Amino acid sequence: MAKISINLKKGNIQKQEDVIIGIDLGTTNSLVAYVPAEGKPARAIKDQEGKNTLVPSIVHFDQTGSIVVGDEAKNKLEINPERTIYSVKRLMGKSYDDVASFQKLLGYRIINEDTEALVKIEVDGKYHTPVTLSAEILKHLKARIENNLGQVVSKAVITVPAYFNDSQRQATRDAGKLAGLDVLRIVNEPTAAALAYGIGLDSSEEKKVVVYDLGGGTFDVSILEIQHGIFDVMSTHGDTFLGGDDFDRAIIEHWMTANNWDTVLLEEDKGFSQSIRLLAEKAKKALSKKDSFSAELKGTQITIRKQDFESMIRPIVERTIESCKKAMKDAGFAPKDIDEVIMVGGSTRVPLVHDMVKAFFEKDLNTSQNPDEVVALGAAVQAAVLAGKQKGVLLLDITPLSLGIETMGGLMDVIISRNSKIPTALARNYTTSIDGQKNLKISVFQGERDLVAHNRKLGEFILQGIPPRPAGIPKIEVQFMLDADGILVVKAKELRSGVEQQITIKSQYGISEAEMAKMLLDSIQNAKSDMEIKALLEAKNEAQNVIVNTDRFVKQHKSWLSEEQISSIVRLLDELKSSTKGEDKDVINQAMTSLNDYATPLAHEAMDKVIQESLSGQDINSTKVD
Repeated sequence: MAKISINLKKGNIQKQEDVIIGIDLGTTNSLVAYVPAEGKPARAIKDQEGKNTLVPSIVHFDQTGSIVVGDEAKNKLEINPERTIYSVKRLMGKSYDDVASFQKLLGYRIINEDTEALVKIEVDGKYHTPVTLSAEILKHLKARIENNLGQVVSKAVITVPAYFNDSQRQATRDAGKLAGLDVLRIVNEPTAAALAYGIGLDSSEEKKVVVYDLGGGTFDVSILEIQHGIFDVMSTHGDTFLGGDDFDRAIIEHWMTANNWDTVLLEEDKGFSQSIRLLAEKAKKALSKKDSFSAELKGTQITIRKQDFESMIRPIVERTIESCKKAMKDAGFAPKDIDEVIMVGGSTRVPLVHDMVKAFFEKDLNTSQNPDEVVALGAAVQAAVLAGKQKGVLLLDITPLSLGIETMGGLMDVIISRNSKIPTALARNYTTSIDGQKNLKISVFQGERDLVAHNRKLGEFILQGIPPRPAGIPKIEVQFMLDADGILVVKAKELRSGVEQQITIKSQYGISEAEMAKMLLDSIQNAKSDMEIKALLEAKNEAQNVIVNTDRFVKQHKSWLSEEQISSIVRLLDELKSSTKGEDKDVINQAMTSLNDYATPLAHEAMDKVIQESLSGQDINSTKVD
């Protein structure tokens, strides 16, 4: 049955088609695009004024709790830096350890409560993740295209850097789900870029293509071999923490040194930090066309010459060329084998980047498309393929629903995401949660909800004979192997002892198209509540680990801890235990932060004592070597 809708802008009744949109969720800017009809080119959607297609990837929280995104949020960077979050993509799927060196340049606060856990951002005592922040950007893009088309949009293709790992890809998918989008495909940015250039759309075309993608915060280079509409990624290399932001940082460091400004200013005066960062971004763009840039900051005239800028960023660009060398070597190609080099990302506008890439590949570069828009346009082409508006591109077989296992609190931990190409094999490491645990039940589920109770159980088995050790010590690898026929083999192995067990689950698991559609629909309709429950359960699980480890720490070191220190730890521990009985994740996170802030210096002191005791009385110069 065809859907009938009323176009509120034109006031007429029209047949409504399902529109699948393409989204480039970028570090600096994001875009949304779509293909209006078969045979028509993809187009990026502009703002209400019809001027800009770019949406700054910035989220601002005002004092009333309201959220603004894009240009309006960017205007708040200097006046409310602690409430204005940018470069979220650089934090996707990252732990605090991964981004600690990045903290001093941020106007907002990254939480260091567990260096192994995914990073959190605090605003007014509320804890936000890169997933929830990215969801706000995606909601803004969704609203933009809905306003432009006059209809609701619920399906999308979202692009990610080719170098994004499973954790980062899953985080991007979660963000889409939270924004009310059914993410039909996560597409590598280089593949999207090639599609935007029309490469691969002619089924008779055979080409070897290099996609050099330098964005605001990420870099990757991919070597594609395209034959008969099939895109085969021969190799990829890059860095998810390298981009135009690093060019800005080089300019900032130059100005700080030239004007004898103490770098502590960047941490203590967040208004100044954002002012100089925005000026550095402005200088970078100006130096692509001019020989120098000048401006006033803190009553001081600051300047930078193009030749100095290029000298500073040359080592950064050289890192991208090293990635190109490695990708070419992995693919087994030489520059003469390459038919085309495509430049993607706003940072490729820097002349030095263009010149160094051209010199390495020894050929003219294809820059005919807008480097800012090309990825979003390619995502729209991929969306058109899924919608049946684009013929001749073969989509390889994929798994229709996510596959994963049950973890603490009844959470679904996805190992193979839906729409993954098959055959495929992926593995993740887990550990025990109880001291002396000898057996571990592996329960396998299929579905898109965050709680296993809402997904379909496929089977389970017990890994027996785990060496009885303290919780967290055993290393258990769970591997999913999905073959071309859709047969899933799940294997669990304790890596220290070699103990292993496996189960085989047959193709498609007996799920009908209707059941599959219902599971996908449920995941979208319940996205908000699922994410809230998941966040609460994760906070409680993390708190439980902190409680166990803190209890163990006090027992092991009470001989040198003072009564006041033990009393303080016990008080903070009781507060944390009490918080876990409630339903507010932010209260739990705050209690963990308070305990960690107090206990971390004591843990460092304990480590120093252990090292001193182990070295006591030993002559390290006369250690016997067998």
